Amino acid sequence: MPYLRQDGDVAILYLGGEGVELDPDNPENRFTADWLRAVGSLLDEVEAAGDPEGSGALVVTATGKFFSNGLDVAALSGDAAGYLSSVHGLYARLLAFPMRTVAAVNGHAFGAGAMLASAADHQVMRADRGFYCLPEVAIGLPFTPGMRGLLRGKLPAQTALEAMTTGRRYGGQDALAAGIVQAVASEEDLLGLAVASAAEFAGTRGKTLAAIKSGLHEAALAALAVEAAF
Repeated sequence: MPYLRQDGDVAILYLGGEGVELDPDNPENRFTADWLRAVGSLLDEVEAAGDPEGSGALVVTATGKFFSNGLDVAALSGDAAGYLSSVHGLYARLLAFPMRTVAAVNGHAFGAGAMLASAADHQVMRADRGFYCLPEVAIGLPFTPGMRGLLRGKLPAQTALEAMTTGRRYGGQDALAAGIVQAVASEEDLLGLAVASAAEFAGTRGKTLAAIKSGLHEAALAALAVEAAF
């Protein structure tokens, strides 16, 4: 299950299991109901720590082959609307999180996992391994209005068109050129670069930052608040 570590003012949220490269219960860090609850609880913990108007920042990453492979498709056969609302809630929370957020994309980020990376303020990606991919067009799964709103708001227009309509797999350098990420790094340097980028703006934590981000992402947040459906 997801877990936290701390590096100075920066909380590091790992999407997989502690002490293993691949969580045996969820090796692709998919958005299962238990996983979503765990991530939400850890974000609560990050927000509650320290002075709400003091220093703090967040890095979201994982270990091994996957950042996140996205939705738990089996969950869509049950209460799909409730499940997707939980997914949308995670994106909305990260978009307006009251501190600097950086996604350190260590491996494959597919579908909903790619969108999670894009919901952060800043993205860095491993240069030599892993793909950012929105495969929905290939698997016959339309984007929800909230997902469309998120991607329109966070990706350059032509990149959003290409990524969403072709399912292209972007390696690190391709993702950098397309404006999906802002930096690439080796496996050894990825987390350090992400932590440094987060720490640089740790002093911006607080209600003012949350209000600014909520305003910037107003359209995406409104779309994510709509009842989720395909």
